[in-house]
Amino acid sequence: MEKFKTVLDIATKQNSLGFGAVALVTAGGEQFFSVAMFSCPCNDLNFLYGMVFLLVPALALLLLGYILSKKTWKTLTGVCQRRAALCRRRRLTVVCAALFQVSSAALVAPASWIAVALINGKYYECAMTGTNVTAYNKYLCGEKGSRLQCLQELYRLPCGTGTSVPQMDRQNVLLTLKAQSQILGLLLVTSIMLSSLLLTCVARCTSPISYLQLRFWRDYVHEESSLMDSYTTKHAKQLAERNVKSFFYKTPPEEIITPSNKDWEKISSLYTFSTNDNYYSTLHRVMEDCQEADNGMIRLTSVKSNDSGGRAPAVLSFVDDGSV
Repeated sequence: MEKFKTVLDIATKQNSLGFGAVALVTAGGEQFFSVAMFSCPCNDLNFLYGMVFLLVPALALLLLGYILSKKTWKTLTGVCQRRAALCRRRRLTVVCAALFQVSSAALVAPASWIAVALINGKYYECAMTGTNVTAYNKYLCGEKGSRLQCLQELYRLPCGTGTSVPQMDRQNVLLTLKAQSQILGLLLVTSIMLSSLLLTCVARCTSPISYLQLRFWRDYVHEESSLMDSYTTKHAKQLAERNVKSFFYKTPPEEIITPSNKDWEKISSLYTFSTNDNYYSTLHRVMEDCQEADNGMIRLTSVKSNDSGGRAPAVLSFVDDGSV
């Protein structure tokens, strides 16, 4: 159980590890599956079996990426209670942009799985020998003398047993399938890298933030997230300890100031960017924008801008990735 918790903790920190590490771990998992679990049935289930191993783990990794993303839950928590606000065009744009950023990060692992599986070629070989497309099957078997046997026993070729097709012809068919699979895999890898490069270039080119300020911004968000974790744990422990002591010793509870539901809701909203304000997070904006609260706590105020803010630029996608 401790080892499982360690692996899960590493998975939840995939953004800090980097997409390269996520892709590397996914590739290792695919290799384990192909060696330890995959065994082509060499019957009418070839196509279904191969496609399940190729696509279903990728779908599971995609869903896991959504589940482990803090921005997913920061975006969706309470959204059904604020349906009227969600229908506003500006709010809907912010939510859609956040979900697009979550999807971009979540797609790294499944795309890596599919790319590595295609380069390996086993799943594709099994699946394509089970197709019912006559033209494609004729293309695979070619014009060899054993063409009729090849067409009839194509689904048996990955296993190499129970077929009357000559070994040389069988190897030619499997090499053709593996070549097709590897071509598709390399094209997928290239397209992913090219798309990532183009999106990064567009995000940086359209960034209203300078390079050095962007580095500072990222450091600030990291520190704020760490301190939020620390203070939340410390404050929760103090409140729990006070309540337990008060229960057992029958003493009046000590006064501990806890943020109200409204305060929590304010700092839990998605970050909105404005060129006229120098706010580095939602918490920063709330602390400086709010005047005297209902509970009497005085907060600092700063110069307000007339711009209500819009969705954060793509280059600031890391702002809402911190703890909630």
